[in-house]
Amino acid sequence: MDKYTIIQMDCLEAMQTLEPESVDLVFADPPYWMRTSGVLKRVEGTDYNGCNDRWDNTFNSFEDYATFTRSWLTQAKRLLKKNGSIWVIGSMQCIFTIGNALQELGYWLINDVIWWKNNPTPNMMGSRLCNSHETLIWAVKDEKAKFTFHYKTAKELNRDTVSESEYLQGIRKQMGSVWRFPVCGGGERIKDEAGNKLHSTQKPIALLHRIINICTNPGDTVLDPFSGTFTTGAAAITSGRTFIGIEKEAKYCEYGLKRLQSCQINIGPIEEALYDVKPQKVTIPDLIANRYLYSEECLFLKSGHAKGTLLGNGKIKLANGEICDIHKGAALACGSKAARLNGFHTWYVMRGNSLISLNKIREEMRSNS
Repeated sequence: MDKYTIIQMDCLEAMQTLEPESVDLVFADPPYWMRTSGVLKRVEGTDYNGCNDRWDNTFNSFEDYATFTRSWLTQAKRLLKKNGSIWVIGSMQCIFTIGNALQELGYWLINDVIWWKNNPTPNMMGSRLCNSHETLIWAVKDEKAKFTFHYKTAKELNRDTVSESEYLQGIRKQMGSVWRFPVCGGGERIKDEAGNKLHSTQKPIALLHRIINICTNPGDTVLDPFSGTFTTGAAAITSGRTFIGIEKEAKYCEYGLKRLQSCQINIGPIEEALYDVKPQKVTIPDLIANRYLYSEECLFLKSGHAKGTLLGNGKIKLANGEICDIHKGAALACGSKAARLNGFHTWYVMRGNSLISLNKIREEMRSNS
């Protein structure tokens, strides 16, 4: 398959033409069915052009929208591979209908994520709270799916709860379920021939880049059944993934094709998920065999107290004479309530006049292998 395919067609018709279990990730930004009417004015009196497009106002009733939602989600489930993921984004008008349909259809929910907008559109009339977020739902086909999740890559991408100074110091934290991105604007916002925004609900590419790179691998296939400005496609292609975009509006397809044609693959450690590559396995007997550790040498805790002796078979002998592995021994030596602690991080040996952790010695062997 080429690196991208654009299908100009109604999403339900197009999805039925695709092979079952052929995509690794579905990202969907469906019509929100905002149900707007009248003209909304800014504070200074000018018209505000929100989401009042024809494609967002084609539904006659709640049941009509719910039926549409179940229909395309049914097709998405058919197209997803066994261990694939689906992400759907929506506002308060539609996300609860979508979440209900996902569960009715047997999807297994992984997370709901709040996109906290740094620069939301204010509530013009001051009549309710400012809508400063949208909700994303991450789900898989069923509870047994072994879905892709690059946990450490997500930590590298997490700048929501890590300050700039902390990040530069090497501090990394788990990615949470509240993500902070600005609404599209400036040079990122795609404009039409008249200089007006092409699409009312264009999403920031940073949002799609994050989702694609924590939930897929290079070469995987990403499907967007409501492609709009083809932001999903741009994020997929630049990250080394293959993209299938469905969009029924000819104008969006025209601009989308130009956008995708200009994309260049730019793969680095994030896109390759190098942070999640498991390190070479190194055991205590390996360290002894390669003379990084020695039988009968003394093992210390970080405090400097000698609490054990390393045996030639890789086990340790505690001060009370008990023989066990380094992890159980670490818990016992520390008086922990846990049955086991990470022995590589708990135990130290003396090298010169300094205590060196077993983990640092293990890393030394890995780097020399």
